[in-house]
Amino acid sequence: MARQQGWFALILALAIAAGSVVLSFPFQLGLDLQGGSQLTLEVQPTEQIKQVTNQELEAVKAVLERRVNGLGVAESILQTIGDSQLVLQLPGEQDPSRAAKVLGQTALLEFRAQKRNTAEDMVALKRMRSEIRAFLDYKLLSEDGDLISFENDQNSEQLLAAKNLLGIKNKIGNELGPLQEILERVNIEIVDLFEPAYLTGKDLVTAGRQQEQNISGWEVTLSFNQEGADKFAELTKSIAGTDRLLGIVLDGRSISEASVGDQFKTAGITGGAATISGNFSAETARDLEVQLRGGSLPLPVEILEVRSIGPSLGLENISRSLSATLAGLALVALFILLIYRLAGFVAVIALSLYALFNLAVYSLIPVTLTLPGIAGFILSIGMAVDANILIFERVKDELRSGNTLIRSIETGFSQAFSSILDGHLTTLISCTALFSLGTGLVKGFAATLGIGVVLSLFTALNCTRVLLRFLMGYQILRKPTNFLASKYLPFPSDTN
Repeated sequence: MARQQGWFALILALAIAAGSVVLSFPFQLGLDLQGGSQLTLEVQPTEQIKQVTNQELEAVKAVLERRVNGLGVAESILQTIGDSQLVLQLPGEQDPSRAAKVLGQTALLEFRAQKRNTAEDMVALKRMRSEIRAFLDYKLLSEDGDLISFENDQNSEQLLAAKNLLGIKNKIGNELGPLQEILERVNIEIVDLFEPAYLTGKDLVTAGRQQEQNISGWEVTLSFNQEGADKFAELTKSIAGTDRLLGIVLDGRSISEASVGDQFKTAGITGGAATISGNFSAETARDLEVQLRGGSLPLPVEILEVRSIGPSLGLENISRSLSATLAGLALVALFILLIYRLAGFVAVIALSLYALFNLAVYSLIPVTLTLPGIAGFILSIGMAVDANILIFERVKDELRSGNTLIRSIETGFSQAFSSILDGHLTTLISCTALFSLGTGLVKGFAATLGIGVVLSLFTALNCTRVLLRFLMGYQILRKPTNFLASKYLPFPSDTN
């Protein structure tokens, strides 16, 4: 009796520990349960690469995975579909446009030296760019729709002259779209004033961000490998102390133009480190950091579809899944209580422990719960019930043959062991195949079902046995009629 009490105390301790884990660690919910964003992307061929092969698709996927990790979205799912498409699920991400911008850009970083004898053109283009940006930033209108002058009247006049030259009206209205296109044209012309790239992001080791000193803006920090550091030093040395600028170009767009001082004429900027300042906010600096750390995409990517799932729909899915789970457990519990009596009561307790242990494992690993994952959990409950039924039917067979209750219980467990093990192993093999070859939601189903199969073996062969042995220590419960109706017993008996 003391030994059975010890095992019972161990099971109780495991249950308390599992309950503490469930309460302490939140569950990871998938896109269909907590809402979020789903992006469908298509890899585009180029002039150099006419057809997207599986190798290129996997290379693009690797870059996108690094960028997604940089975004900080927990438990995202990225899977390939067909020959050239990918589907990305971002649970909890309610701003799909920002994610699409960060993921879809190529992020080809280039360092270029300004061409000789282009100083005047550069000054004019930079002035025009700053004025257009100011116009877009302020977007101030008078009551009649006319442009309100800026604090600097000279800038306002220059902006109006530029607008007249480009055929833009004073009123803003729908002219913001064309003005954005003009800004893009100006950026392209600025990039054309630089020589071909001498140093690219391929020599980049890592990227970070930090707040600029004395101002509220942010800057992006870069660190190069040895070859990149040598190239950067040589590049900065060639333009140090001149009117030529160092252009930092991302995806064909100049994001920063910097002068290099006289002090770097001898050796250039050494050390393999650089910073990019471009009036970044904390968010834009982080987005650029994510793109650079993830690397440049080997092929361009087009966003085909952006779909959002609201949190309310996720809560509705959780509510329905919880109702289905509880209803399934209640029906199973009612069935085994009616058919197996005291053994059925023990099975209900064991199934409750099984569900608790499952939830604790989901929290610890953690497992991302999705609707298919919950389906796998409910199906594994059926596996756990099946194991108990095999045991109890063997116990009833032994009682019918005239064995004592205690011996029937022990024989039932030993005789049913091989059948239970075979059934669970075959299911586990199927789960392994699904998890290895499947994608996304199929993997979630396989993971929850596989965990359930392993825990089912533990609860059926250990928890159920410990609970039965513990209860059999009490004389009032040690009656064959608690397991089988007296009419099926070979002789009337109230004891073991």
